[in-house]
Amino acid sequence: MYIFDLDGTLYQGTAHFDYYAALMKQELPAEWQRAFVRDYEKMKRGEHAVKIGTAYDTEQDTILEVDAFTSRITAVKSWSGEELDVSTYTEGPQSFDLERIVAIGDGWWLPFACARHYGIRDCQPFYHETKRYMASEAFQLEKIEGLPVFLKQLSEAVPTVLVTNSDAEDTDRLLGELDMRGIFHKVVPSAGKPAAAASLFEELINEFEHMPQSVTSVGDNLMNDVAPALRLGMRGVFIGTSVKSGDRLEQAYTMSEWMEREKHRISRYAR
Repeated sequence: MYIFDLDGTLYQGTAHFDYYAALMKQELPAEWQRAFVRDYEKMKRGEHAVKIGTAYDTEQDTILEVDAFTSRITAVKSWSGEELDVSTYTEGPQSFDLERIVAIGDGWWLPFACARHYGIRDCQPFYHETKRYMASEAFQLEKIEGLPVFLKQLSEAVPTVLVTNSDAEDTDRLLGELDMRGIFHKVVPSAGKPAAAASLFEELINEFEHMPQSVTSVGDNLMNDVAPALRLGMRGVFIGTSVKSGDRLEQAYTMSEWMEREKHRISRYAR
C-alpha cells in the first residue's frame, strides 16, 4: 500500500509560498518589511537558523534543531542563530502542533515563522487568501508529467491513499486540476499532520489489513509524512534534499525521479 501527501508532492513549484509571504509582509510597518524579506530569502537559501527540518517555538521565538526520526531536540538557537541552552526543553520526544511549536517541514512554514517573528499573530487569513489565489486563473499549478498515469497504474495493482492537510474542498479542486480524481482508493483531507500522522497511518494499516513493512508513505515533508511512518515500521520516501537513504528510507530529489525508479515494481505487484 502507498500513502501519498498532496501539496508539494503531487505538484511542483514554490510561487505560492512567495505569494503567501508577500501578503504578510504588506501587513508590517514599512521599516520592518525589508528585514522580513531579508530573513525569508535567507531561509529559502538555507542560510537562516529557520530551515526545512527544524521547528519554531512561536512563544519563545526560538528555533529547535530536531532529530526528525526521534522528535528529540538536539539544539536550540535564537532568531539570529546564537546557540541557547537546550535544557529549557524536555529531553524526550517533542510534540509538534500547528500553532505553538511548529515543525518546519516544507515551504509553507518558512513565511509563517518569519511572520510570527515580526509580530503577525494570525497567519490563517493570509494562508486562505493564498489558497484562493491558487484556485484562480492567475495561478498555474506546475504539474508533474506522467504522474496521473503512473498513479492510476499503481492503484490498479495495490491500494493507494491520499492523506493531506488541505480541506476537502481544496483537495477535490486540486485533484481535479491535476487529473487525479477517482484514482485513490481513499482520500483523507484535513489530516492534522504531523500531530495526527501516526494515528492516521495506524488506522489505514488496520483498515486495509496490511503489515506496516508493506506500506510506504511518500511526501515532501520529513516530519509530517516520513518520520511518523518510519517509527511505525513502515517504509518512507522523502521527496527533497539533505536526507540519506537507509533502512526503510528512500530519498529522491523530485517526484519524477522516484516515479521512474518505482515503475518497474508495478508489474511485479500486479502478478
